[in-house]
Amino acid sequence: MTRPKGWAARGRLRGWGGVTGMAVACAVTASLTLLPLAHGEGTLGGLHTGQGATSAVPAKAEECKDPEASLPASSADGPSIEKIRKRGKLIAGVDQNSFRWGYRNPEAESGTLEGFDIDLVRAIAENILGDRDAVIFRAIPTNQRISALENDKVDVVVRTMTINCKRAGQVAFSTAYFQAGQQVLAPKKSTITGYDESLKGKRVCTAEGSTAYDALNEKSFGAVFEDVHDDTELDEDQLTVPNQLDCLVRLQLGEVDAVVTDNALAAGQAAQDPAVELKGDKPFTTEYYGVAAKLGADDLVARVNQVLAEYRQGGAASPWMTSYRTWLAEGLPGIKGPPAPKYRSN
Repeated sequence: MTRPKGWAARGRLRGWGGVTGMAVACAVTASLTLLPLAHGEGTLGGLHTGQGATSAVPAKAEECKDPEASLPASSADGPSIEKIRKRGKLIAGVDQNSFRWGYRNPEAESGTLEGFDIDLVRAIAENILGDRDAVIFRAIPTNQRISALENDKVDVVVRTMTINCKRAGQVAFSTAYFQAGQQVLAPKKSTITGYDESLKGKRVCTAEGSTAYDALNEKSFGAVFEDVHDDTELDEDQLTVPNQLDCLVRLQLGEVDAVVTDNALAAGQAAQDPAVELKGDKPFTTEYYGVAAKLGADDLVARVNQVLAEYRQGGAASPWMTSYRTWLAEGLPGIKGPPAPKYRSN
């Protein structure tokens, strides 16, 4: 990949020769607020992105037994679908920094957004609007995925978002479109061996609002994962960051010792930087990514589930497998297909 301007100024990356320009450039320039990214015409403009649906009352945590179970797939129209059609664009919250998932290709002349999640967004737009390019992309940090939906900034979030009971009370999820799990990312030369006692006393970075942070909060093995202000002189938000890729930059700068994140994201980061690797034989959790919509947008969720049902069809020739081979197979080999969908009975 072409190195960005000012690369020489980043000499304090401790001589990690394999670091590519994209990781540092994207993370340093990523906004901490909603950043409009446009496909084609350019900006969000004055468009109102409200779903026009009444928000459902969040279910109590104890009522959530199977968060991966979603509404049955349907091609029926409804208020959320009609809003999108009237606008003529699907507004999608995505990442622009996650290599192979949602990122700006620095080798493309226009810095086109590409990746596994981006392919899925285009499939949704094609189904609803008949045009896979009828999308307005909005880059959102990890910690703003839910608020972007609650505040009607986007129609859907397709951003490696794990389905769980806590989030299922805040947003409406589609069926699962990818299986992942939490794993440790650290320098190859590190003494860290995985999510275990080797983390004791180590500085570990996670994204705010992520399942990685929740995992460490439950069992940290003595790792330092919350921001402190003491003789170590760690800056505020050094360990808990808005955007997950910020953790990779912290790691490259030697400001943290490890990162805990989804193995699917970490595999892309290891591909960017050969000086780091996934630690441990396998992920220590099992998690599923879903497309998120605003609570109450049932017609949109059912339509996304219809898109996913078609996306999975065709075995090795399915759109899902085609996208997997294009973006993920090199870093996450051996996956035979997408997770099977689960639907609610009522």
